[in-house]
Amino acid sequence: MHTLITNLNSLWKVALAGLILGAGLPMVFAVGVRFWSMAETVTPDGRVTQRNYPALTVALLCFGLIIAAIITGILYTAKAFIAARFGIHLFGQS
Repeated sequence: MHTLITNLNSLWKVALAGLILGAGLPMVFAVGVRFWSMAETVTPDGRVTQRNYPALTVALLCFGLIIAAIITGILYTAKAFIAARFGIHLFGQS
């Protein structure tokens, strides 16, 4: 019974991480694209007539979050290489 409880405890953590990374990051990217499209009002001849700075700010924050998640994922994947070659332990010593 103890093994079952331990496995279920680990399962919900993995499921939550999969939900956040699997569905959360694409959703944040979609929100960023949506706000990016609302950031400027364009006339039919192609000139920008009005800028919506709050929408542009939200879009840039969403894209910044996505870039930070990508860089963190790459560094987490390469943490053993970085620790062995350069002696830098980014995510704690293991």
